[in-house]
Amino acid sequence: MRKRLSQIWQNIRQSFSVEESVNTAIEGSQAILEAAKTLQEQGASLAVLKPVLQNSSSFLDVLCSPMAQVIGAGLPFVPMGIALLKLTRDVTKQNLTLEDCVLIVSQAAYLESAKEILRQYPDIDWDAKLDAQAVEKQLKKLKDVELDYESASQVINCFHQSPLAEAFNQVLLARLTAVPSSSSQLLVQRIANNTHRYILKAWVEAGDVVRNIMQPSFEDWQREQKRFHDIDDYLKNHIAKKPLDTVFDESFSFQDIYVPLKAKPVEKNGNVDEKADSFSLEVWARTNLLNLDNLDKVMFIQGGPGRGKSVFCRMFANLVRQHFYPVWIPILIRLRDIDNFAVRLENTLEAELKLGFIQDHKNWLTNPNTRFLFILDGFDELHIEARNNLNLEAFIKQVAGFQKECKDYREMGHRVIITGRAMALQGIPYLPPNLERVEIVAMNEQLQAQWFEKWEAVQVNQGESAAFQQFLHSNKCPDEVKQLAQEPLLLYLLAAMYRDGKLDIDKLEQASDDRTAKIIVYQEALIWVLTKQRAERDGTNINLELTQQKPEDLKRILIEAAVCVVQSGGAFAAMSMLEARLQADETAKAFLDKAKQKLGDDALKTALAAFYIRPTEKQAGGAEFFHKSFSEFLFAERLKARLKTWTQYYDAEEGRQPIVLESSMNWEIYDLLGYGGLTPEIVDYLMGLLIENQNFPWVELFKRLDKFYSKWCEGKFIDSAAETLPQKKLRQLQNEKITGLGQRQVDVYAGLNVMILLLELHRYAQAKDDLKTQIIFYPSGQPQADTLTVRLLRIINYSDGLKLWNFINVVGQFLSGANLSGAFLSGANLIGADLRDADLSGANLNGADLSGAHLIRANLNGADLGGANLISTDLSDADLSGADLNGADLSRANLSGANLISANLNDADLSDADLSGANLSGANLSGANLSGANLSGANLISANLSDANLSGTDLSYADLSYADLSGTDLSGTDLSYADLSYADLSDQRWGDIRWDENTKWEGVRGLDMAVNVPAKLKQQLGIG
Repeated sequence: MRKRLSQIWQNIRQSFSVEESVNTAIEGSQAILEAAKTLQEQGASLAVLKPVLQNSSSFLDVLCSPMAQVIGAGLPFVPMGIALLKLTRDVTKQNLTLEDCVLIVSQAAYLESAKEILRQYPDIDWDAKLDAQAVEKQLKKLKDVELDYESASQVINCFHQSPLAEAFNQVLLARLTAVPSSSSQLLVQRIANNTHRYILKAWVEAGDVVRNIMQPSFEDWQREQKRFHDIDDYLKNHIAKKPLDTVFDESFSFQDIYVPLKAKPVEKNGNVDEKADSFSLEVWARTNLLNLDNLDKVMFIQGGPGRGKSVFCRMFANLVRQHFYPVWIPILIRLRDIDNFAVRLENTLEAELKLGFIQDHKNWLTNPNTRFLFILDGFDELHIEARNNLNLEAFIKQVAGFQKECKDYREMGHRVIITGRAMALQGIPYLPPNLERVEIVAMNEQLQAQWFEKWEAVQVNQGESAAFQQFLHSNKCPDEVKQLAQEPLLLYLLAAMYRDGKLDIDKLEQASDDRTAKIIVYQEALIWVLTKQRAERDGTNINLELTQQKPEDLKRILIEAAVCVVQSGGAFAAMSMLEARLQADETAKAFLDKAKQKLGDDALKTALAAFYIRPTEKQAGGAEFFHKSFSEFLFAERLKARLKTWTQYYDAEEGRQPIVLESSMNWEIYDLLGYGGLTPEIVDYLMGLLIENQNFPWVELFKRLDKFYSKWCEGKFIDSAAETLPQKKLRQLQNEKITGLGQRQVDVYAGLNVMILLLELHRYAQAKDDLKTQIIFYPSGQPQADTLTVRLLRIINYSDGLKLWNFINVVGQFLSGANLSGAFLSGANLIGADLRDADLSGANLNGADLSGAHLIRANLNGADLGGANLISTDLSDADLSGADLNGADLSRANLSGANLISANLNDADLSDADLSGANLSGANLSGANLSGANLSGANLISANLSDANLSGTDLSYADLSYADLSGTDLSGTDLSYADLSYADLSDQRWGDIRWDENTKWEGVRGLDMAVNVPAKLKQQLGIG
């Protein structure tokens, strides 16, 4: 039976023999406030509550009072509601109905929730612009709201989704006129969501009064109440503290110097929309979070190293805690900390998040009272490749699938933000369509000015940063350095080194490009880190006293720590691994033993703690770098040192001999590179370090690495009855609990990484006149006359035999400019490969999968691409003259400006492809599907387009003179201003050409000179 709220309230009045007064809601409000204050001071009694019942129509009448009285005095609304429940039962000697209890408890809980949320904003004058009449109007409407057992049960289970909550919200919205509508809507939503916990509190504390009224049980209510306490603890002890962490070893926090970041949208093809205006990343994330129509979209934030992704995550998580909770509950997860990945994302979260409100509740994802915002930071730091068969693409699809479920199933409704480096996505051609991608852009001058203002405020000596700002904006500062200063991490390093007098501006002024400038900054930063504490105190070197090491020895430790971190998955490494590697170095072992004599077994930890390395939260006895860039740069330093040593020779009686013998070099390659794939950042740092050395022996290095590569391709290092180098490296890794690798994996990674280094040497040399003829790397072997080379295909199959897409994931992004001429790559998996400027002339790519690959300016002259999958491939400005593309799938491919002279595109699928400005003169396009393709301005002179599907194709301004168009479908085709001079439009030889009312003939040229023009078309166009 449904009852109006006014009827229920009247029944409670009658229980106390209280008649309704004709007073206004304002007078009722004062009665409630006075009763609450008396109850707070003296306790509950009938005398205290009678004025409330007599003068008010509901507890919500209190909203007519000045808000300072409601939220400032800490009045006990829930205790008042519980007192009214108990007194009503005592007076009537009967149990209350569920509707009675719900009406009283929900109002008290709602007011308690409003008090808690609104008091978080002490600077707002809630009584400004107060419209008392509007509030009273909504209070009168409240009387007509009805309750029955079912709707009352809904209030108990999930208040904010109930009609009662909507009615309460309208009263409060009428009251909150002091803030804009969008802000008041969010505040009211938060208050409604927060009411559930106070309903639980009232239900538990009311005890016997409500114990037997309905399910769930008393124990269930207590368990749910504890769940909210656990969430509060997590938010307080984890999320709220993240912005307060100190910046590296500074005395100030991230919050002190953080400035909001800007971003731009990322298009479906993965390119940043540079034409779009930049926008606030925080506003974008907030807007998406509140947009329920966008619930199926994963918020995907990408950016280069040092762009501020992780700091944004901690700042935004805390912002959500402060201003969105409990509508959204932020859960911040560093993906580097996850060890095991299940088939479904929710199973991974359940297993990895050791939080009480997750572990102890099976329905934690379907509880309507909690909606989580999962902030997954650092998808590029996932170390899943070495732990199980889940690759990055599978993980991204997991996240996308989870988000779609949250849209499809009302019981879920959670949101996901994921961040990471865009480079990690290369090689994944089929990203899920529900990724809403943006990229963090460089800081502009306005943001830099804000940053320096905050930086200045936390410095001991005020005014010192002004000179550095002037340098950044002066003509003396190279453009490359100005660009680096647009990245938050490097801006901090530059400013901090300048403050400490450790920034060599003369070196920066000599930087020749962005890579060189970044190398200089990191080198200077390393020196700064190693020496910044080297002050004298009472004649004692403080830094040496602390660490017992010299700077050069400390650098050795840091570099080896970087090797350990990178080989352990790029996140953290066990201290035991570092000690084991240092034991193999006699010098390192000596100073480590000496340090232990004074500092004990923790000598290594003590040494590292001062130098941007900290104990990891995830692994006991482990260490991690404060920022991934430091470990990557130091690992590159280690590689550079060994590469340089491998090029050094000495004179002996038997002739010139290498200092490092071939057998030793082979082991060092496996030791350094047999762990997994090199990242683009490490390779970029490495090349910058090598280029810095003006007299580096490039040719010697190439020869030694190329010799190793040739032997590796032949299986020389793994096909042995004795202990192999892969086995030796594997045993070393397994001793440090690095699992997921076998001998073959170690062998594959060592060889592929050497291939990457050779590809980099080749690309560098081809831009240098003195090196281009001496350094030519053929990954598939040097082409022979009339013989295709198969080496690379064998390597791809060897790599992918261990794990699908292994080759393309490791090497795919390093193939630009590669010389693959004459390579046999039939059926090869080259999905998403970066083959820009590559030489594939004469290569056999028949049936190869090149979907999503980048072949910009590639030379495919005479290549066989028959049946190849080239969906969404970028072939802009590529040379495909004479290439065989028979039956190839080029749908949605970018072939703008490509050279396709005499290419065979018979039966090829070019639907929706971009061929604007392409040269297709003499090409065979018979039977090709060009529907929806863009051929505007294309050269199709003498091209064979017989039986081609040109429906909806853009051929505006194309040159089709002498082309064979017999039997083509021109329905909806745009031929405006195209040249059809001497083209064959035969309607007999191959069948009728077809056109319709949507075919555009405006301004078409040369039609009067075309041959075999159908009579109907002549008649339609008025051609004699």
